Amino acid sequence: MKFDNRFLLGFLALVFLNSCKKDDLIKENDTSVNKTDTVEIVDSVELPPRCDSRPETTMGIPHHQIGVELVKEVNEELFRRVYSLPGIKNKPSVIANWRSLWLTDEVNVVVPEAVINGSREFGHIHDDGSLHIFLEPNRAAEAVADCWGINHPFAAQQTTGWDGFVLLYTPQSINELNVTFQLIVDGYNNATGQNLLATDYY
Repeated sequence: MKFDNRFLLGFLALVFLNSCKKDDLIKENDTSVNKTDTVEIVDSVELPPRCDSRPETTMGIPHHQIGVELVKEVNEELFRRVYSLPGIKNKPSVIANWRSLWLTDEVNVVVPEAVINGSREFGHIHDDGSLHIFLEPNRAAEAVADCWGINHPFAAQQTTGWDGFVLLYTPQSINELNVTFQLIVDGYNNATGQNLLATDYY
C-alpha cells in the first residue's frame, strides 16, 4: 500500500502541533499557566449576588441613587480603605464636588480609557456613599448582572470613552463594603496595571 507524502506530512504536522499545545502549559506552584499569557493580573474574585432588587437611580445626568441612606461606620471604613491604597489622593472630582479617586504621579495610568476625560480620576465617591468608577468592561458587566451597580447612562448609550463606567450602590454593611471595595481595587488594577489584593487593605 502506497502512502501519499502529503498525507504523511499533514499527519506529522498534526502530531507536532498537539505536542506543542501540551508543552505550552507549564507547572508553576502547582498551577497551570499558559506561556502565551505574558501579562498576568490577579484573577477576578467571584462576585456574590447582591439581592433581588436594585436601589432606584435617576435615568439621566446627574446620575445618582434615590432614597438610600449611608451607614456612617460603613462609609468611614469605605474612605479609610480607599485612601489607604497606594497613590490615591482625596481631592475634588473633575465632575461636581464629589471625592475623587485620583491617581497621583507615583502610579502610572496604563489604560487611558479607565480615567475620566484624560484626567487621573478613575472614579469618585458621592455624598450618599455610592460611587462612579471605571471597571474593565467585562467586570463592569458582572457587577451590573450581580446587582452591585448599574451602568452610567453614558456607558448604557455606548458613548465613546465611557465603556465600563458604572455606579456602585451605597454599601449598607461591612459585608457589602467588602464586595464594593473589591470592585474599587479591580478598577484601580485595571487603570494602573497593578495587582493589588483588596484583602490587604481591610
